[in-house]
Amino acid sequence: MSAASSHPAPRLEPFRLRGANFNLLVMRLLDHRVEALVPALGDQFRRAPGFLRFAPVVIGLDDIPARPEDVDFAGLVQGLRAIEIVPIGTTGGTPEMRNAAVGAGLPPLRLAGGGREEDVALAAQPSPPQPAPPPPAAPVAAMPAAMVVDQPVRAGQRIWAQGTDLIIVGTVNRGAEVIADGNIHVYGRLLGRAIAGGQDNAAARVFALHFDPELVSIAGYYAVREGLGEAPIGKTVQARLVGEHMRFDPVG
Repeated sequence: MSAASSHPAPRLEPFRLRGANFNLLVMRLLDHRVEALVPALGDQFRRAPGFLRFAPVVIGLDDIPARPEDVDFAGLVQGLRAIEIVPIGTTGGTPEMRNAAVGAGLPPLRLAGGGREEDVALAAQPSPPQPAPPPPAAPVAAMPAAMVVDQPVRAGQRIWAQGTDLIIVGTVNRGAEVIADGNIHVYGRLLGRAIAGGQDNAAARVFALHFDPELVSIAGYYAVREGLGEAPIGKTVQARLVGEHMRFDPVG
């Protein structure tokens, strides 16, 4: 046996763990009853096929008007998965509510930076006044470049511009989904779903040369095709929020 073959080849690592940040949608529960929540969600998604299909969702617990023992978290997880929503954890709520959710496989998720929500709330409490030096001039943050897509977005595709605007030079076909933390510009036909204003950016807008979407959403507020009302379908349109209402204005 040669010297080269007398030593086994080193084994490759079976896996590696790395920390990363992801944009996740938070579904704030206003009604803890599974029999009320799941049918309401299913009705909305039937009017916007594919919206949030298989998307990972965090369950917001701050607004649940119930005791932990009154919430059927196991039934909630089963009901959401039945309509193809993937709950992955919880945010907010009391320690008792979070512990009840853990029993159904919904762990509490930490905020970016590693701190828990209660730690953030504690840090926000006022401290005794102390003399402070004048703050230094804040550096001007570089504006992230917009994501530009130079081809049509096909049915089944999902494009997400994280932390910036999204520019589509072409058509967003039915069954396609375009998402941006900032504005969305479609220099073509908007026929699919457009979701702007991620991270609660209520100032974001959606622009389209030919406006005929399956769904349009800004900062969590959305309207499906049947609910566009007097929107100028087929025209050049900008969609924006005025308070909690979505407005559709012709451009030009």
